[in-house]
Amino acid sequence: MESNKKYIQKVNSVIYPPASLVILFDDKQWESFIEDCCRVDMGIGKKYSFVQMLGGAGDAGRDIEARYQEELKANEWDLYQGKHLTQPVGESTLYPELAKVIHHISIGTYPEPKNYYLCAPRNTTPKLHDLLAKPEELKKRFINAWENGKSGIKKSHFPFSDKTKSIANSFDYRKIKEFPVKDLIALHSKDSIAHEKLFGISAVRSDNPDIPDIPTTLEQVYINELMKVYSEHGNQVFDIKNIMHYENYKNHLIGCRTEFYSAEGLKRFSRDIYPSEFEKLLCSVHQGIMRTLANPTYNNSFQRLENTLEKAATLQITDNPLSKRLLPADLPGTCHHLVNEEKIKWTK
Repeated sequence: MESNKKYIQKVNSVIYPPASLVILFDDKQWESFIEDCCRVDMGIGKKYSFVQMLGGAGDAGRDIEARYQEELKANEWDLYQGKHLTQPVGESTLYPELAKVIHHISIGTYPEPKNYYLCAPRNTTPKLHDLLAKPEELKKRFINAWENGKSGIKKSHFPFSDKTKSIANSFDYRKIKEFPVKDLIALHSKDSIAHEKLFGISAVRSDNPDIPDIPTTLEQVYINELMKVYSEHGNQVFDIKNIMHYENYKNHLIGCRTEFYSAEGLKRFSRDIYPSEFEKLLCSVHQGIMRTLANPTYNNSFQRLENTLEKAATLQITDNPLSKRLLPADLPGTCHHLVNEEKIKWTK
């Protein structure tokens, strides 16, 4: 299923689709990519509970083993076969691998999988693509090739014994499915951080939310704290209504609300694309402004507010995936979010 998120990519000022980049992978990188795709579907409430890359000598035809439960049981796991070739996968590539799988099922290396996914950056040949849609015809051609040692099958490695013949005949060839490279890439893109790291594709940040004319309950805590700052500075009691009659304070409040909603836009972007990273950003900002906030030489709370917001604006955040999405008002805006969460205060 295609993701509805928007992404941008820039590599040497030229856009390269991931479907083109995966062609440059080597065998191990391709298998690792497939494993990462499977791991997107691993975890509580997801498809898989265990995923392991086994590709290499002794893999018994399993490049990636993905189990529905911890124990390996018949029809409770999927086998992913990765083939990184310079041409589409055809019968002569599939059949030797399939013979290996049938052989290892027959000798008890592992039970029968629920699905056998064929994964290749150039997908399959038109002929094999059509055969996969005709499992009975595929079965006949495969068994004939094995019996006669054709299509790349070495009977010296995988003898067509009575037991393997029985399993080959009873095997449900509807289980053999092509996993198109675009579907693999779409699955991989659900892990936004890994997808960006691998392909240089960045999720596009949406516009910041509109600022309502009247502050909402979402803003109550930091707005009340600002009113205390203005009241102290102006030597009179301000609230959200009468502050609008004082041009300087009104404009300052508008600026603070703009910063808050800029950071709110970043928060919403993070929630959808990089869960928990906004909270980590708040922690980094909190640590970065702590000394400025605690400076005992301020004459009033307004100085504390202004100096802290200026300090936040200059912080260099490099260890957070949101750092590349920061807008000028975001870091000062995180200060208002920290006030809103009652982690800092402007007034004593």
